[in-house]
Amino acid sequence: MKDAVAIVTGGGTGIGAAVVRRLAKRGVRCIINYSSSRDDAEALAVEVGNNAIAVQADIVEDAACRKLAAVAVEAFGRIDFLVNNAGKTKYANHEDLDALDAEDFIDIYRLNTVAAFQMIRACAPSLREGGLGAVVNVASIAGTHGIGSSVAYAASKGAMITMTKSLARVLAPAIRVNAVAPGYVGTGWFEKRLGDEGFARLNARIAASTPMAMAAGADDIAGPIEMLLDPASRVVTGEVMLLDAGAHLDIGLSRRPGREG
Repeated sequence: MKDAVAIVTGGGTGIGAAVVRRLAKRGVRCIINYSSSRDDAEALAVEVGNNAIAVQADIVEDAACRKLAAVAVEAFGRIDFLVNNAGKTKYANHEDLDALDAEDFIDIYRLNTVAAFQMIRACAPSLREGGLGAVVNVASIAGTHGIGSSVAYAASKGAMITMTKSLARVLAPAIRVNAVAPGYVGTGWFEKRLGDEGFARLNARIAASTPMAMAAGADDIAGPIEMLLDPASRVVTGEVMLLDAGAHLDIGLSRRPGREG
């Protein structure tokens, strides 16, 4: 993977940043896309070195996706890997059917699903050329089990999973397309809002509820993403890997729609 080129959307923080760190250690040159986390993205680019570049782009806009791909090609001459990590949600009780309106659905879909498609389309010509072409979409267990922060979020991630399978079929054999579906991931987002003690209590509660007795962190998700990008996984495409410490094995999971996914 040395000297390959990757674009990681939402790459300045959380799972995206963990992916960038892992890829940079393998010698991959990274375009760290961000929408608003400029300081985090630029600091990460300095941290990992290897000519990493932080690039602001609102990938909801197709023109921004095409520009981001063009920046990668201009800077490094190629694109080998794409990680569609950027996403958003709106918290709403699944049982409250009035908690979301059409605009909520459209807003979430535009980033979680449509923007991911636009990024794949913008990068596809370069992904085809280098012989390594691989895409990983960061979906969610919400999209496989209909749980998580809201119905709109779960639906958007379900759509991303279906899109993964569709594009894996039509982009083969030049480009592999896979998805990961994390459950709870203890990132700085939770820590900032809950404080150290609250974050520790949440992690302990999550760990107690999973067969693997653990609460995943960002690097726990980045590892499987790295594996799916690696040419050693060249026979793997159209797959959705559940990354939830076995939480999906809980037969009561689908009856608790408010649980985080």
